[in-house]
Amino acid sequence: MRSHPGASTTLARSAWGQGALYVAAAVLLAGAGWLLDPLANWLVSLKWAPMRGPAELLVSVPEPWLTIGLITLGALAGTALILIDSLEQVSVTVSGERVVLKRAGHVQEIAREQVGHVFQEKGRLVLLGPKGEEIAREKCDLNGGRLAAVFTEYGYAWADGDPYEDEFRIWFPKTPELPDAANALLAARAAAMKSSDSGDSVKELRRELARIGIVVRDKGKQQYWRGPGRR
Repeated sequence: MRSHPGASTTLARSAWGQGALYVAAAVLLAGAGWLLDPLANWLVSLKWAPMRGPAELLVSVPEPWLTIGLITLGALAGTALILIDSLEQVSVTVSGERVVLKRAGHVQEIAREQVGHVFQEKGRLVLLGPKGEEIAREKCDLNGGRLAAVFTEYGYAWADGDPYEDEFRIWFPKTPELPDAANALLAARAAAMKSSDSGDSVKELRRELARIGIVVRDKGKQQYWRGPGRR
């Protein structure tokens, strides 16, 4: 454990790693774009096929502009996907006094005494308070071993998973153990999860639940919940 005041360590995607992701995604989707040409020609050759209209429109574009256009669009789509993903990724600065989580447009500082456990779960970095309440959950694809080493070095309790795992219970409408406000939020979140374009709403409702001490976990479309830990 480091005891030198003012010392800190920052973990983030390296410029090399980010660049490699851009190249890989661009090449992959450019290849997918190139494959659309023969696929469209094959669909047009069939007597009946789904998406036949768009396929006919596609093959009506003369070569080489069709192939060039498809490859270019695929490369741009791959680049855009990685750009969006990078904006959601968090950088982590750890010191003996605090943890600072940064992503595009958002900075969260968490004092050392507010942190009970830290772990990584399904590509998210999760910080729990001393009573098991969830105080941060951010998208983070950084190496788990490196994260564990840094947090442990500064005296934080790193866990391999949620230490309160066995306290999660399945949620159903009007769960009697929950207050009305929590049931209402979980019901709204369940409805939002059924919509394909409600990712932000689902995240915001999770944060609202965390503010009243309820931690939620998803398994498929089913929600599981727990209150503050009892350990």
